[in-house]
Amino acid sequence: MTARPVKRSLTLRGHRTSVSLEDPFWQEFRAIAARQDKPINVLATEIDAGRGLDVGLASAIRLYVLADLKARVTG
Repeated sequence: MTARPVKRSLTLRGHRTSVSLEDPFWQEFRAIAARQDKPINVLATEIDAGRGLDVGLASAIRLYVLADLKARVTG
């Protein structure tokens, strides 16, 4: 595992893009997608659609992962 962000490729609405995420965030993001029975690109597209213009996609994914973890801990 690396603490440095690693560039990852995603496809959002038919367009390739990349996000830089640390391994722990990427692994948890993939686990969330699997739990929700969604392809990772579908989940990324949903997160992208819900983020504000002032929030980057990588930050939005990190916040989504954090919110999911907090919900599971307190839920």
